[in-house]
Amino acid sequence: MKSGKMLSNREIASFCEQTALILNAGITPSEGMAIMLSDTHTEQGREIIQSIWNITKEGESFYTAVKSVGVFPDYVLHMISIGEESGKLDIVMNSLAKYYEREQSIQDSIKSAVSYPFLMIAMMVVVILVLLTKVLPIFNQVFQQLGTEMNTISKTFLNIGSALSRYSTITVLILVLLMALFYFSTRTLKGKEVLHNFLMIFPPTKAFQEKIASGRFASGMSLMISSGMDTFTSLDYVTKLVDHKGMQQKIASCKTMIQGGSNFSEALSEAAIFSHLYARMISVAFKTGNLDVVMEKIASHYEKETDDKIYSIISILEPTLVIILSLIVGLILMSVILPLMGIMSSIG
Repeated sequence: MKSGKMLSNREIASFCEQTALILNAGITPSEGMAIMLSDTHTEQGREIIQSIWNITKEGESFYTAVKSVGVFPDYVLHMISIGEESGKLDIVMNSLAKYYEREQSIQDSIKSAVSYPFLMIAMMVVVILVLLTKVLPIFNQVFQQLGTEMNTISKTFLNIGSALSRYSTITVLILVLLMALFYFSTRTLKGKEVLHNFLMIFPPTKAFQEKIASGRFASGMSLMISSGMDTFTSLDYVTKLVDHKGMQQKIASCKTMIQGGSNFSEALSEAAIFSHLYARMISVAFKTGNLDVVMEKIASHYEKETDDKIYSIISILEPTLVIILSLIVGLILMSVILPLMGIMSSIG
């Protein structure tokens, strides 16, 4: 079986977690796939598990079986191969589950941060368009029937609404393009890549993206080291995971310093991958053999910082957008209601 659609981070995490549980229980991968097959309810999931089971039953390695279905990224395949060769497949699968759970969490947080402003802005645009093109013309008719005219501000808004109505096709096209842009940037691989590159250079989000990259680096290193790799080889693999050019350059600098005789923690500190505090923690962990545990804790800390930053941005955006919408709507309505009230009171 070959599938053109790769599994999502959530699906990979679920598969790796279930496989790790099975392997920890002393069950072979082949028997484990048979167990998982009975608990899989989606058609695609059953097809994938069935294919892996069929190949493992023939005596092929778990790596060969997983590779054959064509729905797992190369990184997962490399790690499974390393896990089988080192006899630590259960540890690798458990680490992969944690890694992809963290990736899904980051992805969900970013999606939430991007989607909310888009939806709020779309709502603002729709409300304002209705006021300009539907409501103001009615008020204009009322003023005409009373034998007077709208004031300068309300006339300006009315003219804007008239122009939008006159060129309604262009207005609709712009709205459709904005919706297409939103879909492209959140639903397609190329769009996500373009959005990611923009966020990396956009000043308000640049530091945020650097924190995400640092968290991914720590998470990836924890996974590699817990799988039995040495730190230098781990850096090679992590470079492929971190899709942040600045972080990739720092990793390359770190590798150069290690080759020049620096120890791992010194190289991390000099390359500015982590703060001096984290570098000291890693130095102690390196000596005590707990490097993977400390890296996992650092990754969790970065994840928490990322979530806190996103929630902070959303908490600021929500009232700001509501205030802007209220002010614009209020200005439009007050520009016609106040003069109208003055006319009515003078008539009374």
